Amino acid sequence: MAPEEGGLGRKITIGVCVMEKKVKCGSEVFSAPMAQILERLEAFGEFEIICFGDKVIVEDSIESWPLCDCLIAFYSSGYPLEKAEAYAALRKPFLVNELEQQHLLHDRRKVYERLEMFGIPVPRYALVNREVPCQELDYFVEEDDFVEVHGMRFWKPFVEKPVDGDDHSIMIYYPSSAGGGMKELFRKIGNRSSEFHPEVRRVRREGSYIYEEFMPTGGTDVKVYTVGSEYAHAEARKSPVVDGVVMRNPDGKEVRYPVLLTPTEKQMAREVCIAFRQAVCGFDLLRCEGRSYVCDVNGWSFVKNSHKYYDDAACVLRKMFLDAKAPHLSSTIPPILPWKVNEPIQPCEGLTRQGSGIIGTFGQSEELRCVIAVIRHGDRTPKQKVKLKVTEERLLNLMLKYNGGRPRSETKLKSAVQLQDLLDATRMLVPRTRTGRESDSEAEDFEHAEKLRQVKAVLEEGGHFSGIYRKVQLKPLKWVKVQRSNGEGEEERPIEALMVLKYGGVLTHAGRKQAEELGRYFRNNMYPGEGTGLLRLHSTYRHDLKIYSSDEGRVQMSAAAFAKGLLDLEGPLTPILVSLVSKDSSMLDGLDNASIEMEAAKARLNEIITSSVKPENGNGLSEFPWMVDGAGLPSNAFQLLPKLVQLTKKVTEQVKLLVMDEDEKLSSTGSYDVIPPYDQAKALGKTIIDVDRIAAGLPCGSEGFLLMFARWRKLERDLYIERKERYDITQIPDVYDSCKYDLLHNAHLNLEGLDELFKIAQLLADGVIPNEYGINPMQKLKIGSKIARRLLGKLLIDLRNTREEAIGVAELKNNQDEHTKPTKAAKDDTDYQLKPQTKNDDGRRSSTTSEKSMDQDDDDDKETKYRLDPKYANVRTPERHVRTRLYFTSESHIHSLMNVIRYCNLDESLQGEDSLVCHSALERLYNTKELDYMSYIVLRMFENTEVPLEDPKRFRIEMTFSRGADLSPLEKNDSQAASLHQEHTLPIMGPERLQEVGSYLTLETMEMMLRPFAMPAEDFPPPSTPQGFSGYFSKSAAVLERLVNLWPFHKHGHANGK
Repeated sequence: MAPEEGGLGRKITIGVCVMEKKVKCGSEVFSAPMAQILERLEAFGEFEIICFGDKVIVEDSIESWPLCDCLIAFYSSGYPLEKAEAYAALRKPFLVNELEQQHLLHDRRKVYERLEMFGIPVPRYALVNREVPCQELDYFVEEDDFVEVHGMRFWKPFVEKPVDGDDHSIMIYYPSSAGGGMKELFRKIGNRSSEFHPEVRRVRREGSYIYEEFMPTGGTDVKVYTVGSEYAHAEARKSPVVDGVVMRNPDGKEVRYPVLLTPTEKQMAREVCIAFRQAVCGFDLLRCEGRSYVCDVNGWSFVKNSHKYYDDAACVLRKMFLDAKAPHLSSTIPPILPWKVNEPIQPCEGLTRQGSGIIGTFGQSEELRCVIAVIRHGDRTPKQKVKLKVTEERLLNLMLKYNGGRPRSETKLKSAVQLQDLLDATRMLVPRTRTGRESDSEAEDFEHAEKLRQVKAVLEEGGHFSGIYRKVQLKPLKWVKVQRSNGEGEEERPIEALMVLKYGGVLTHAGRKQAEELGRYFRNNMYPGEGTGLLRLHSTYRHDLKIYSSDEGRVQMSAAAFAKGLLDLEGPLTPILVSLVSKDSSMLDGLDNASIEMEAAKARLNEIITSSVKPENGNGLSEFPWMVDGAGLPSNAFQLLPKLVQLTKKVTEQVKLLVMDEDEKLSSTGSYDVIPPYDQAKALGKTIIDVDRIAAGLPCGSEGFLLMFARWRKLERDLYIERKERYDITQIPDVYDSCKYDLLHNAHLNLEGLDELFKIAQLLADGVIPNEYGINPMQKLKIGSKIARRLLGKLLIDLRNTREEAIGVAELKNNQDEHTKPTKAAKDDTDYQLKPQTKNDDGRRSSTTSEKSMDQDDDDDKETKYRLDPKYANVRTPERHVRTRLYFTSESHIHSLMNVIRYCNLDESLQGEDSLVCHSALERLYNTKELDYMSYIVLRMFENTEVPLEDPKRFRIEMTFSRGADLSPLEKNDSQAASLHQEHTLPIMGPERLQEVGSYLTLETMEMMLRPFAMPAEDFPPPSTPQGFSGYFSKSAAVLERLVNLWPFHKHGHANGK
C-alpha cells in the first residue's frame, strides 16, 4: 500500500473520517485549520486526501467506507465513535488518534484518573458521585465557606465541574471575605464566556461533580496543542474567570497569543499524548506559583489563525505518515515548502519607542522597563469599635461554643455562621422599648442596652455577613467554679467577658469609582508613547503585571477596582479580586514593628500641643521648617481644642435628634428594623450613590442613624475626658475622618456646624497625622524604615530583577547580531528560530551592582510567568517587555515609604549624600501634609539602549507622587463642587515630580540610598523554584530542537546560535 522507491508509485491515502463541520470546504477553506493543514499535506505530492463526509459516516455500513492507509478520526457531537472503531478494526489503517481512548474524554473523572496514572500534575480535587439527583451523601458536607468531601476540605474559592465532559457549565464559588457569590463558566456566547451571580452561595446537588482547588493564574489560561508527542504549541488567552468578556480582534476572532512552554510543560505535553494515545491533542494548563497543572484534556484540537503552526503541523504529520507507511522514504522537508508562494502576508504591528517621562525627555533610545506603584485605598466609611462588658448567659455560652469550651480563652467570631449566632443571641437580649434613666444603676443598664442595640444594628447591616467588614472578639474577664453537670468535681465557668466589635472602614461607592478611574488614568498615562499600548502589551504577554494587597477588605477591593480600570475589564469586583490580586499582609499590613516609637512620637506630640513652650521654628536651629519637632502643627493648636470639642458636641446632639425622630416613626409603625434593607453584596461593585436612600433622608450607604449617632457620641466622649479634664489628641484624626465622610456623603442631612468643625479638624489633623509617624525627620526615617522595611526590600528586588532581565535580553540580542548574519532570503525562517537556543546557561547575568541574592527574587520566583513565543507571534518587538508591580496598602505605609525616600540621606551611613527628593519637592511635601485616599508613589525605570550595559546610566529611575483625593470641592461652593457633592466622589490629584526637571537618578544610586532601610533579599522566604523558568526564555528548547532537525536548511543557523 506504500509508494514505491523514488516516490513514483501510488500516493499514500489519508482518510478523513470526521463530521463535515470540522473540515470546511469551498470558499471558507482558509478559515478552517483542518482544511489548511490538509491542503499543505496534499501540496507535498505524496498524499491523497479522502474526505468520508457525513452521509457515509452516519448512514453507510463500514464495509462500504473508502479504504485508506492512514485515518484521521475523532469524536464531535453526532459522531458514531463505535462505528469508527469497528471500521478501524476491520481495515487496520494507521491511526493518528486512537479511537478507544476517546471514550475517556467524555468523563472528567476518567480524565483525571488517567492523568494521575501517568504522573501528570492535576489540581487537588475530590469526587462527589450521586446515583440520583439531590441524593444526600454522608461523606459530603457544605458549610458557608467550604465543602468537605471524604474529609478533604476545599475552602472557597473552589471550582465545581460536572463529571460529564460534554457539560461545560463550570461554577466557581467565592468566599464571603471577597464578597461571596458564584461565577458560571460556559462555552462562548457572543462576547461572553462567564456570568457572575452574587446571590448564589450554595453548590449544586442535581448530579455528580468534581470539586477542586481554585488556582490563581493571574487571569490567564494556557491552551496547549500537540502534534505528535514531540511537538507542542501553546497559546495564552484571558481567562473567563476574570470578567467573562471575550477579547476579540477586529475580525471577531478571540485574541490569543503564543507563549513559550517550560521544559517540564513540554514533557507534560508528551505524556498527555501518550496517556490518551492522541497524537493531535489539546489540553488546558494552569500555571500557579511556579508550577503547572493539567485541568482538562480536549482531544483533537488545532490552533486557529497561525500559518506558521499550519506549516509545522503539516510537516510533523507528514513525517508521522511516512514513518508509518513508507519508512524507506526520506522525511526530509524540501528547502522551499510547496505552499510558501501563496501564503498571505501577515501584518505586523510596531510599537513606538518611549523617549519621554514626566521629569523630562531623554531621547528616543529610552524604553520604559518597569512601573512600580504603592497606592493607598479609596474612600471608606469611618472605622468603628464598640466595647462592652457582657454577663448574659447566651453570650457567654456562645463564647464557649466557639473557643472549644475553654473558660479562660478568648474567641474571635468572623464567619457568617458565627456572626448569625451572635445576632440571634443579641436579638433576644435587646429590649423592645427604651426606658428613661432614673438612677446611676439604671443609667448603666441603659448604656449597656444602647450598646447591645448598636451591636444588633451593626450585625443586621448589609443584608448578609462578610468577614472583611465585621469581626467580634469575646474575652473572658471573670470566672467562678461550679459543679460539673455529671456531678463529678468542679469546673470553671466564665461569668463576665469583654465584647469588642470592630466594623466600618468599608470601601464606599466613591472609593470604588476613584480606584477604577485611577486605574484608567494609569493605563492611559503611565506607559508613554503607547496610546492603547498597555492593553496591547498586556494581551501579547509582554506586560508582566502583579498586584498585591494588604489583608484589609477596603484595600483588596481598591486593588480589584483599579485592576478593572487598568485592564479595561467589565463586571463585578469579586472575580477580579480573586483572579488578579495577591494578599501579602506581612509586607503591606501592620504597625507592630514601630509601635514603641510611634507611642513615643504621640507622647511628644501631646507635650508640644499642650505645653506653653514651643519648639524652635525655622529661623532658629533649623534651616528648613520641616526639620523642627512637630513641624506642621498650627501655632494655636491648644486654643483650637475647646472649639473642636464644642462643635463635636453640637453635631452629636443633632444626630441624636435624628435617632429620636426615627424611633418615634418606628414606634408608630410597630417596626423595629433600624434601617431599610441594604445589600452590601450588590453594593460591592457599584460606583454610584443609592439615590433612594438619599431621597428618603437616610444616611448614605448602610449606616443608619443609630450607628451614625454611636460614631459621633464615641468621638465626643473620647476627645475630651471630663473627669480628668484632659484632651486625647489621638482622637483628632478620627474626628477629621468623620467630618470629611459626613461632609461628602451626608451633606443632605444639613448638620449645622459641620463645615466649621471640618476646617478646625483639618487644621489640627494636618499637623497631627504626619507627626504620628515621627516627630522630626530622623524619627520619621526610623519609624518609616521599620514599617516599610519589607516593602522597600521588595521594591528593590523588583527593580533589580527588571534590570537583570533587560540585560539578559540585550546580551541575547548582541550575541545574535554578532554571530548570526543570515542572508535576507533565509532571515524570515531563521530569525526567531535561534532565540530559544541562545539563552545563556546562567539564565540571568549579574551586573556589577547587583547582589548574589537577586536570583531569589522572593515571590517573583513563585509568580506565574507568561512569555511571548517570538517564533509564532505576529508582533514586531517580541522581546520588548514591561514589568508592573502594584502594591495597595493603608495610610501608614504610604507615609512610611515617603519618609524613607525623602529623608534617607540623613542616616549616618549616607552623610554627605543629597536627598533623593529635590528641595522644591521637599517643600511641597511639607505643605501637602495629608496623603489622602488613593494617594500614590510611582517609580518608573527606563533603559537607555544606546548606553553600554555596564554604565550605571543605562537605567534611570523617575519618582512621582500624588496627594490622592482633592479636598478643594469640600472647601468651595462652585458648580464643580455641587456636581461632586451630588456624586459623593472627590477627584484624584495628578502626579507631581519628586526630582528636578532634567535630573538623572540612576538605579545604582537609588539602591545605595535605600538599601540600609530595606529588608535584604536573602531574608525573604526562599522561593519555590519555578519549573524550567530562569528568565526571559526557557533554558531548554528540546521540542524546538527536534523540529529544527526536520528542517535541514536551519541546521547551519542553529549551530551558530549555540
